[in-house]
Amino acid sequence: MTPMPSASRPTRSPAWLVVALACAGQFLVVLDVSVVNVALPSMRAELDMSASGLQWVVNAYAIAFAGFMLLGGRAGDLYGRKRMFLVGLALFTLASLAGGLAQDDWQLLLARAAQGLGAAVLAPSTLTIVTSAVPEGAARARAIATWTAVGAGGGAAGGLVGGVLVDLLSWRWVLLINVPVGAVVLIGALALLPESRAGDRRRLDLPGALLVTAGLATLAYGISRTEAEGWTAAAALVPLAAGLALIALFLAVEARTAAPLMPLGLLRRRSVSSANVAMLLCGSAMFSMWYFMTLYAQNVLGYTPLEAGLALMPSSLAVVLGSKLAPRLMRTLGARTVAALGALTATAGFGWQSTMTADGAYLTAIMLPGVLMMLGAGLSATPLASLATAGAAPGEAGLVSGLVNTSRTMGGSLGLAVLSTLAAGRTDGRGTPEALTAGYALAFRAGAVVMALGVALMLVWLPRRAERTGPVEAPRQNDPGTDPVTPAPTPAPAPADRAGPTDTGISAR
Repeated sequence: MTPMPSASRPTRSPAWLVVALACAGQFLVVLDVSVVNVALPSMRAELDMSASGLQWVVNAYAIAFAGFMLLGGRAGDLYGRKRMFLVGLALFTLASLAGGLAQDDWQLLLARAAQGLGAAVLAPSTLTIVTSAVPEGAARARAIATWTAVGAGGGAAGGLVGGVLVDLLSWRWVLLINVPVGAVVLIGALALLPESRAGDRRRLDLPGALLVTAGLATLAYGISRTEAEGWTAAAALVPLAAGLALIALFLAVEARTAAPLMPLGLLRRRSVSSANVAMLLCGSAMFSMWYFMTLYAQNVLGYTPLEAGLALMPSSLAVVLGSKLAPRLMRTLGARTVAALGALTATAGFGWQSTMTADGAYLTAIMLPGVLMMLGAGLSATPLASLATAGAAPGEAGLVSGLVNTSRTMGGSLGLAVLSTLAAGRTDGRGTPEALTAGYALAFRAGAVVMALGVALMLVWLPRRAERTGPVEAPRQNDPGTDPVTPAPTPAPAPADRAGPTDTGISAR
């Protein structure tokens, strides 16, 4: 069967309107990564959640999002980007409604997982819709810059939006607000978005997506069980072993399937493997920063949700600043140096934050260390993504970019599980400000160690420039009508030693 062209039919909708709708979908996805953080104490109080269970409000979304992101991108290629945009947005909106109406903690966690699944289907289609709507050249570059800025803005706005909603209404509205917004975007997308796809309709690698998601969730659950049971107890060892076994089975399936979710041949490239490991390490610390900073501000310093959101705004803006500075620095210093410099800046911030006290002042206990952490996150994310994607063949750019986003989000999920367990173990069930501070400080010290390891890895393993190689050879296939993986038509990334538009997916937040 001859693949359909990238755009199956022209659209009469103005390009700016198509870009606006796609960016609105991306904004919702990124916003929900961070908006719930300031609502966590209120959720725990109303639903009587445990400290270890609270992390799953964040992790249920992140794990489903990471585990199904590559599958969502491939589904858009094969079955239509508009169709997957609509399916993902509808699922995301309905799950938000269910979460906002949840009466028990398990209902909330199930809704958050469903939100993550919807986001994984929705997010990969947003960029390809943007690039399909605008012709190559300066106009497309501006459209991609708008898409990137909206993603960063969604992450930056999460704390403030969440704080306003919790203070004026209740924690439920950090989820319920998605319902009217999602409905409006859904109606607009149904009427105005063009349809496109880039491959034949055929079987997706659903077993691979299920295995990696189940493995990640089981591993995170096992880590969280060590808090109460210890590392040698069967209640912790069994899920830890099961999670590792599921991930090993995922790798075995990917090595044998005709159209793998993640072609393992990509990881033989130094630029791809080293950048993804570095992204996983950085993500494991960075993802947890907002979680612990929010809890510290509210549970220890006594901030209201709105005050906590406002307190973290400088940090939110710092990650945007770092992302804007990185391409300019890459022109003169190179991608590897800028990535290591960003990680080193973040390490200093984590180390500073680990000196927190129960009566800390805003300037030195939240603002300045937070700015350092997030400035470093912004500086490191762009060069790492550039190194990983610049070595890919043009037809693999979307796949490799999705792998970078998956590595970062998976690292964040596991990192949050580990650091939350460390923090809870230090408090030993005590809820005093001093005990909570000691637990949060330990989490930031551990984060500083992880970031320092990331700096060393970048300096030793990352190449100075991305490898320029041919496409990954597709596995042998029994069905001659099955084509190799055809990723979304993302724009070709800039070389790692030059600045340029880079698809970094969701913001470093």
